[in-house]
Amino acid sequence: MSGTRTRRPRADAQRNYERILAAADDAFREQGTGASLEGIARRAGVAIGTLYGHFPNRRALSAALLRERHAALFEFAAEPPNGATAPDALARWMGAVAVHAAAYRGLAALLMEGLDDEASELHEACERMAAITETLLASAREAGGVRDDVTAADVHALMNAAAWMREQVPQEQAEHLLLLLVNGLRPDRADTAPGSMAAN
Repeated sequence: MSGTRTRRPRADAQRNYERILAAADDAFREQGTGASLEGIARRAGVAIGTLYGHFPNRRALSAALLRERHAALFEFAAEPPNGATAPDALARWMGAVAVHAAAYRGLAALLMEGLDDEASELHEACERMAAITETLLASAREAGGVRDDVTAADVHALMNAAAWMREQVPQEQAEHLLLLLVNGLRPDRADTAPGSMAAN
């Protein structure tokens, strides 16, 4: 009897956990990462206190939702296709991160915040993404495929811009725009800034 009593709450808690995650996924897809936590609790059929018992804040809920996606992203980075050049590997990674960060509207901004906030439940995954970016960028630069003045911060900004674009335009156009961004990293691009050309 006592064994049954101790197991049942854990099973109930696991069901609630899974219901909350499913409800959050639906809500984030429909409304973005700013979706009401109270609304998510209602969708899941649990009290708001139950939601907070599992996920003390929005970042913790987001981190749980993204756990499998993060694992898949890191696995993707670890297995580049045979014959891929260093610049190709960087471009491939940038595209993957843009798709990842566009999973929910507002996620790109949440990930950027997680990188800078050591207290965030997203911080560890964001730091790992940043480390992968820096490694790939260094390799691409060493191979002569990226301009010397391109920094990891530049690449992060471009990936987040690409994620935002995926929220705004059709997929085909978003991929075309990402290609334009990636091409802008190449060393054969002119260094002339807009407005710096002398007027005729």
